Amino acid sequence: MKLTVSRISAGDHQAFVEAQRSVSFLQIPEWGAVKTEWRSESLGWYDGRRLVGAGLVLHRPVPRLERYTLAYLPQGPVIDWSGSLDEWIDPLAEYLKAQGAFAVRLGPPVRTDVWSAAEVKAGIADPEVKRLTGRGGDRVTRWLEEAGWLPQSPEDGFGDGQPQYIYELPLAGRTEDDVLQGMNQQWRRNIKKAAKEGVEVSVGTEVKAFHDLYVHTAERDRFTPRPVQYFENLLAAMSSAKLYLAHHQGELVAATILVQIGAHAWYLYGASSTSKRDVRGSNACQWAMIRDSLAAGCDVYDLRGITPTLDLQDSHVGLIQFKVGTGGQAVRYVGEWDFPLRPLVYRAFDLYMKRRRR
Repeated sequence: MKLTVSRISAGDHQAFVEAQRSVSFLQIPEWGAVKTEWRSESLGWYDGRRLVGAGLVLHRPVPRLERYTLAYLPQGPVIDWSGSLDEWIDPLAEYLKAQGAFAVRLGPPVRTDVWSAAEVKAGIADPEVKRLTGRGGDRVTRWLEEAGWLPQSPEDGFGDGQPQYIYELPLAGRTEDDVLQGMNQQWRRNIKKAAKEGVEVSVGTEVKAFHDLYVHTAERDRFTPRPVQYFENLLAAMSSAKLYLAHHQGELVAATILVQIGAHAWYLYGASSTSKRDVRGSNACQWAMIRDSLAAGCDVYDLRGITPTLDLQDSHVGLIQFKVGTGGQAVRYVGEWDFPLRPLVYRAFDLYMKRRRR
């Protein structure tokens, strides 16, 4: 099979995505409209005249060398990762270099390890266990290493790109009762408490109200919030994005954003009130999103990033402790990898990024 790569229309890209059971929301044409600081294009892989693969490429120029770009395919591309990777990746690299890319960054949507909720809980309870430890040595990772690709995912914590470790709740073949019974007692109690307190969850459009609560959450939890324009753009550009709003006695107490592509649903952002945490608005939002994902026939409800730490002394462990309460599973992906197409420019870009992080 001799594959070729060329630009395709957003319509052809979207049609290809819709024919798949599951594709990352980061690989649909609409995501390019969200990332306004990047230039985006849709690419297709052809076997003769038949479209057999697709990918969203985000281009970022090099400071002071705008003619060159980093070509980034987050959680992509959508190709047959079980096949001969040379046949898929080589024409991609050739096309992007001809378009002025100095490097390609991929995030293969390929899993390497899965840990059940019971395994995660046992690891947290064992003082000798400090982190999730996988087998390693999967076929895609070996190919990337042998082909000269450079790993970009940090071993601990979150980096600039997409998380390598995520937490997900399998939904396929399960009912609401099944999912509830799989949750820990605290999660079930909080969901019941929210209902008893009269918390009402609806899907709405009040982006400013969400953002005000999100900024409050950022101040409390000490992270840098995104501007309101980002969320306005996200909800306008992505037809599958929904804003969930939890009210208690007329007051907004929690809000979340959900995206669903095919059989996969993602919890993207959340915000909550400090003064009314005891009415459990966040759990009410989560349960509403899970129920809607079940009703839509989703296979997976994705709670997004975690770190591999199981160490109770690590500040990040609270994130996995919260998510493990759903009864789901921790998953490790191949991670993000760079391939320099123009090594001198790539080294200059790498140096610039390292200086910016200081």
